[in-house]
Amino acid sequence: MRNAELKGKVVRYPTLNFTFRIPHSAFRIWVGGAMLSIDLKGKRALVAGVADDGGYGFAIAKALAEAGATVCAGTWPPALNIFLNLLERGKIDDSRRMPDGSLLQFEKIYPLDAAYDTLAEAPAEIRGNKRYKDVGDFSVAGLAQRLVQEFGERPLDIVVHSLANGPEVKKPLLDTSRAGYLAAVSVSAYSLVSLVARLGPLMRPGGSFLSLTYMASERVVPGYGGGMSSAKAALESDTRTLAFEAGRRYGLRVNTISAGPLASRAASAIGKIERMVEYYAANAPLTEPLTAREVGTTAAFLASPLGTGITGATIYVDKGYHAMGAAVGTGGLL
Repeated sequence: MRNAELKGKVVRYPTLNFTFRIPHSAFRIWVGGAMLSIDLKGKRALVAGVADDGGYGFAIAKALAEAGATVCAGTWPPALNIFLNLLERGKIDDSRRMPDGSLLQFEKIYPLDAAYDTLAEAPAEIRGNKRYKDVGDFSVAGLAQRLVQEFGERPLDIVVHSLANGPEVKKPLLDTSRAGYLAAVSVSAYSLVSLVARLGPLMRPGGSFLSLTYMASERVVPGYGGGMSSAKAALESDTRTLAFEAGRRYGLRVNTISAGPLASRAASAIGKIERMVEYYAANAPLTEPLTAREVGTTAAFLASPLGTGITGATIYVDKGYHAMGAAVGTGGLL
């Protein structure tokens, strides 16, 4: 019982012939003289897909920073200047506030359009677009090159894939074009393969990749169309395969979080996200709405030394909704 406080437990010492009780309210387990905690000090994380303070990507970035990691972001070029202005003008300072009163700082913010593995693959009209032409190499390979140039050969410990785009997400699958379907799978699923392929060799030992998925990968969610359900199914399948391949090749872990719906600005593209949130709350075992922070802290755990035994997994963070087999309320959705 060295380094332990056993609150609420009866402790007996037969050889000394006495018994005493430690109050339950004081129970803690200590490891090596300190409380068990998520410690990411000395780690560098890249969160791909942060453009404001309203989504899961930002919440994950903040949780990683709270655990001690330095955090870089990858931002879609059309949203890059908007995000930089939000930061520079203090518009999201309340969201950036850390427990110690300081503000979340991004070590670097890189332009990233994960639809392109290399700059040469981007069409001329994209490379010449006013939102792209002055940001440099915005491809996945360009991101990898910049990281090495600025931080050395092994710059990363954690990579978070918070990327999704379905240009026809409001269309039923039957009405989705081939181009719309392939675009959804390319940006929302294959981009993870591309990130692991190009950033895996840059990861330090024990590194972790993490993505975000959604239950439409395995259940029908009317309104979540345009091939996005297929893209999430591919993402989860690829997570398992990449966990094996990147585990054997690089010693890395690959997991995905299946998060419940969040009424973020990005999710508003679906068109009825608020009603989806209400429906989840009406039918999940835990009825309070899911918060972005709950997903963020789960991500921090999975990326930490506490999660080293977990890879190839889909972790549900949805208040238990995934366990339900029948609806118990409409939540205004139906």
